[in-house]
Amino acid sequence: MADKKELSVLRLFVAFLVLSANNAGLGSSQEDEDAGEMRRALVPAMFIFGDSLIDNGNNNNLPSFAKANYFPYGIDFKGGPTGRFSNGYTMVDTIAELLGLPLIPAYSEASGDQMRYGVNYASAASGILDITGRNFVSRIPFGQQIRNFENTLDQITDNLGAPDVAQALAKCIFFVGMGSNDYLNNYLMPNYNTRNQYNAQQYSDLLVQQYSQQLTRLYNLGARKFVIAGLGLMGCIPSILAQSNNGVCSEEVNQLVLPFNTKTKAMINNLSANLPGARFSYIDIRHMFQDLLANARSYGFTVVNRGCCGIGRNRGQITCLPFQTPCPNRNQYIFWDAFHPTEAVNVLFGRRAFYGNRDVVYPMNIEQLARL
Repeated sequence: MADKKELSVLRLFVAFLVLSANNAGLGSSQEDEDAGEMRRALVPAMFIFGDSLIDNGNNNNLPSFAKANYFPYGIDFKGGPTGRFSNGYTMVDTIAELLGLPLIPAYSEASGDQMRYGVNYASAASGILDITGRNFVSRIPFGQQIRNFENTLDQITDNLGAPDVAQALAKCIFFVGMGSNDYLNNYLMPNYNTRNQYNAQQYSDLLVQQYSQQLTRLYNLGARKFVIAGLGLMGCIPSILAQSNNGVCSEEVNQLVLPFNTKTKAMINNLSANLPGARFSYIDIRHMFQDLLANARSYGFTVVNRGCCGIGRNRGQITCLPFQTPCPNRNQYIFWDAFHPTEAVNVLFGRRAFYGNRDVVYPMNIEQLARL
């Protein structure tokens, strides 16, 4: 007899397949609680893989220093702190709503019907490489995030059969945002030997080769619609600004990560050509940040070089501590803490990724990808 967990998974994916069938036409209906209206979901579900930029609580119960399940994190989020490294929404929260989906639950806490619209596997401090982020003790690297997805998928397939599951998964969005920690909490850390082993080009080759294998693994598990987020201007985050004498962006760090973005775009073109049926959208976070910093006031931001919550120079030497009082005008800040953007930036970037032109999302935006 199937145990309680298996029955829960069976129930949620019966509903998932019904939603997928509806999506063959106009899509499923998802009630907008704020507007009290019915809107159409563009896809059956979204599965999310990444790091603290999109983690929503998977580290909460881990023995990890990379946690955000305390106030003032979540100060502007309905229900308070959840594990999101933000004062409110992350970028994928905005994208989920634009797709017509509810907010996607964390893998560590979701069960049954909570998972019917997808699962968020992202983990703070995680990277493409398994060794990345070990300074934070526990975290869930990208490879393990894929295995977590595979574990759920195995149960689904056992109950429903491979053809039905494959048909449903092919319509879902798979959002992946990895790589930041492979620099911030690996290559740039003095307790890692990586910088002595590889120059910038060699390291980006190592990362993208592994990344390609991991994305191909997701494809082999049924993913077809991929959204890949590039790396931003990491030399401009408060943590890096605080390490400089003049408080300006580190061009050394920005140039260090540039090859990763360039090679990730080339990787996407290669995967598109070699994986039948696979479709990709690449979000150019670097370009978005360049535009935002250059035109901050036109977007409504007045503080561009320090965190809203943090301690020390640029409020970036020590990140946001429990019960610390954050800035009151959070919507005017680009950065929430030493490493992460505010909800206002996350919403802006999410909307640009969803509706934007080829300058910021290539070769198609998320809305176009979802409608394929």
